[in-house]
Amino acid sequence: MFDKLDGILERYDEIMEQLNDPNVVSDQNNFRKLMKEQSDLAPIVEAYKAYKEAKQTVEDSLMILDEESDEEMRELAKEEMNEAKEQITELEEKLKILLLPKDENDDKNVVVEIRGGAGGDEAALFAAELYRMYCMYAETQHWKTEMISVNENGLGGFKEVVFMINGQGAYSKLKYESGVHRVQRIPVTESGGRIHTSTATVAIMPEAEEVDVEIDMNDCRFDVFRASGNGGQCVNTTDSAVRLTHIPTGIVISCQDEKSQLKNKDKALKVLRARLYELECQKKQDAESEARRSQIGTGDRSEKIRTYNFPQGRVTDHRIKFTSHRLDEILNGHLEEIIDNCIAADQAAKLSNMND
Repeated sequence: MFDKLDGILERYDEIMEQLNDPNVVSDQNNFRKLMKEQSDLAPIVEAYKAYKEAKQTVEDSLMILDEESDEEMRELAKEEMNEAKEQITELEEKLKILLLPKDENDDKNVVVEIRGGAGGDEAALFAAELYRMYCMYAETQHWKTEMISVNENGLGGFKEVVFMINGQGAYSKLKYESGVHRVQRIPVTESGGRIHTSTATVAIMPEAEEVDVEIDMNDCRFDVFRASGNGGQCVNTTDSAVRLTHIPTGIVISCQDEKSQLKNKDKALKVLRARLYELECQKKQDAESEARRSQIGTGDRSEKIRTYNFPQGRVTDHRIKFTSHRLDEILNGHLEEIIDNCIAADQAAKLSNMND
């Protein structure tokens, strides 16, 4: 580990030198690439320097204890040494986590698909609540949301909604949200007062660039139609909505949020690119040995990951055995506690796999 850290420290110093070179600064593409690498390495370098300082403090304290006879000075040296030893233990764990292989998609924007599952109208209402929850969480992170398409059920619920969340590191946090979300409550549509269980499926896909996925336009069929639902300003009066069919995979994407047919076409292609990229990522993940795969699901849409229990005001994440009694706050976008616990559990599982 320390050979690797010494190499990172060396590389960091090289980058800092290059960033001060006027020739590098004038090459914007190279400059941005170096800035990104410098930003990625900075937390590791900072932690490693603090680790080396703590090690030096221990050595200095041992020297004082070996040479000093004054009791007060010896006590002070012991205290400093014990603090430094605690710091070393903490920093070793931190460095192990920082050195874990980084998901290449972590910095990307995401395409989110939410579909009502079992439970009819109640499932659609729950899907709309999940959409609102993620939009509010995005606000707390200063990310932007952008609607792509929505299929409403007439009661304020969503049979399906597709939207983008644009922001630095969006995928690194939201990737743990993919799967089946279950709600237990007395539905608005139920007069008998019985608790029902309904589900909605969430899919989180990293936005794919053209370099990630190349789409042959000959494989795509575009149909245009008149948008439906709440539109205004010509959205419902012109053939601006677009339905994209990807012939080799059978993937169909409809987009009608924009009043421009061209913009709807661009959005549909973004979603298609994300779906095709997700399929490729899934193939790679399936090809990896079980020992190297994370214990925290980050992509299986059929996995039941969380239950929102209204009678008890409780939210339980089944993958990490985590329960919170802050249901209202969570549905209002305060997902930090759940996501942080998912990240910690994922890191612990990866560290365990590395040690094995």
